[in-house]
Amino acid sequence: MVLPLSPAQSTLRAPHLPHLAHLGRGTRCGPGCDLAHGLGRLDPRRRTGRPSGPRAHAWPGLLLTATAVAVALLVAGRWPTLDAATVAVGLGVVVANLGLVRPALRHGTHVAAHTFLRAAVVLLGSKLALGQLLALGWRGLVVVLATVTVTFVGTRLLGRALGLPPARALLVATGFSVCGASAVAAMRDVAGADEDDTAVAVALVTLCGSLAIVLLPALRVPLHLDPYAFGSWVGASVHDVGQTVATASRVPGALDAAVVVKLTRVVLLAPLVAGTAVVRRRRARRGPVLAGAQEDGGRRPALVPGFVLGFVAAALVRSTGLVPPAALAVVARAQGLLLLAALFGVGTTITLGTLRRAGGRALLLGLGSWVLVAGVAYAGVRLVG
Repeated sequence: MVLPLSPAQSTLRAPHLPHLAHLGRGTRCGPGCDLAHGLGRLDPRRRTGRPSGPRAHAWPGLLLTATAVAVALLVAGRWPTLDAATVAVGLGVVVANLGLVRPALRHGTHVAAHTFLRAAVVLLGSKLALGQLLALGWRGLVVVLATVTVTFVGTRLLGRALGLPPARALLVATGFSVCGASAVAAMRDVAGADEDDTAVAVALVTLCGSLAIVLLPALRVPLHLDPYAFGSWVGASVHDVGQTVATASRVPGALDAAVVVKLTRVVLLAPLVAGTAVVRRRRARRGPVLAGAQEDGGRRPALVPGFVLGFVAAALVRSTGLVPPAALAVVARAQGLLLLAALFGVGTTITLGTLRRAGGRALLLGLGSWVLVAGVAYAGVRLVG
């Protein structure tokens, strides 16, 4: 005689039911997932790692985040070869893997990793002016467009060949082709990515961008690049804005070209996110399998996330020339601090378990994308002059 299952037993046995077969291979539980086979994904709070208790407060985690930002700035100031963004991510990784991120801290670190990162993307627009595109000239625009396009498409194809989840490959492609962690944040909602996807993508762009600070200046002479050409190469190939500045600053006369080229790449963030969302929406009408959607039930992604529209609005305001330089300096400083706080928050999600789940294929994707963006950018700079 077979007795009927209780509701609790049914819940525990649910992964074996046919209608939940899509939660099998490829499903990854986020932090706090306590059920087998990825049922934690059914709870969006478990998916993102956001504390679900009504008494969760953000201030303890934010206090830890502020302390980490101060330490990152002090370390970077003491050792200029260390980028503050790299130090912030590293501190988050160390704290997480030492088990120091207690439940009382998780709400605050989550706010830093998500809310602060989106705010940093919005304020990043204040660094852009449409006049910079004109100053670059059509040849420079061709180099930037070619680099972003080839890197974005090539990285996604490489991710598919390596058998990585489409959302993870999409985030890595966006981060390497445009502007690092800020681009990852802008594409996350459109990609339908989870906490692990975001953590792995940010870890890869941070790692490769940090290596670029050391390696690219050493390659300038062997590659026969004058300071202007080197700055253009750095701007077209290094991921984060801060990493670009740190790399170009090591070669006198390269910084101005690097910043102009880099910010021109950043301009492409909004159209890239919007274009990807349109493609995914069209494919979603044919079914989530064709769309490459991951356990999202065929939900159509937003055309453009709201904070990306804020990024565009900030760029348009900057382009009017009405904002005083002093105010722009304050906004730029705030953007840098928010980004450091966000990177520390993301770092607290990068655990050894996350890296083990990512495996060597994700590292191969990051290294391959880095070689691709550097190679295409170098070819463009040499051909265009």
